This record gives sequence, structure tokens and C-alpha cells, in this order.
Amino acid sequence: MKLLSWSLVPVVMACSAVVYAANIDNVGADREALVARGNYLVSIMDCTGCHTAGALRGAPDPQRFLAGSDIGFGTPQAIVYPPNLTPDVDTGLGRWSDAEVVAAITSGQRPDGRMLSPVMPWPSYARLSSDDARAVVAYLRTIPAVSFAAPTPVMAGSDITFPYMTLAMPASK
Repeated sequence: MKLLSWSLVPVVMACSAVVYAANIDNVGADREALVARGNYLVSIMDCTGCHTAGALRGAPDPQRFLAGSDIGFGTPQAIVYPPNLTPDVDTGLGRWSDAEVVAAITSGQRPDGRMLSPVMPWPSYARLSSDDARAVVAYLRTIPAVSFAAPTPVMAGSDITFPYMTLAMPASK
């Protein structure tokens, strides 16, 4: 019996290698599909509409795709500028974990504990499935890193140095 079991070791190892290789190929195909799904979701969620420079002027700059905007949104509390979503480690999401990006998209929670501005429609994105949220993050990790720090929020009543749009808040009845 010992002779038989040792003689099967090469066969088992060969079969394991084939299964492992097949799984590696599937991981690549699965990853490609996940990134493609993320690309689709980022498109229909219109992330570029706010987070790509020039998009709010009607002329998006492809060199700054999803790298943040220098046009802000004026709210009663502050003027906020859409931040850099590229994987740049200094000005974008490069230091954020995947879970932190998902939390920002689906619950409006930043890694530092602050809440995102109501301008970011995270309540609409809160219903994303976990697979779809992972797909968005997977796609964002694949776009080129662009070094651009969007202007910091400006509290209402402060001097404004960058352009912004004023948003009208709906009145309650």
C-alpha cells in the first residue's frame, strides 16, 4: 500500500498543477470582467461628470480623467471640490484600502471619519451590491494615477479663489 500511495504523488502533483493553472487563468478572466463591470458602473454613475477636470465646463480633460475638479459646488455650509479618484498615492485614493473606498462610495464615510458632502450622491450608491462596489474599486485601481490635489473645501463666507457652482437646496414644506 505504501508503494502504491507514493507512486501516486507525481500524479496528484501534476493534477494539482493543472487545477492551479486553471484557477490562475480564471482569476485573470474574473479580474478582467470585474474591471469591465467597474468601468461600466463608473460610466453610468457619471463619476466623470464631477471628478474629471473640465467636465463641468463641457470639455473634459482626458489627461486628468477622474483626477478631481477645480470647479466646486457651493452649498449653504461650504464650497466643496470633487477630489482625485485616481490611484495617485499623494493626491488620490492610492493610500486608501479597497474597504475605505467602498465605505466612501456606499456610506459617505471617509477614512479619517469625516462624512462626505451631500453633493456626493452616496445615498444613491448605498444600494450597490458588494460585487458592484468591488467592481468600481477594481476599475479605479486600473486608471492612470494623476497627481492633482483638488482645492480644499472653503467654508461659507470665506474668500473664494476657485470657481464654483451654487446648488439650490430644495425647500421643505
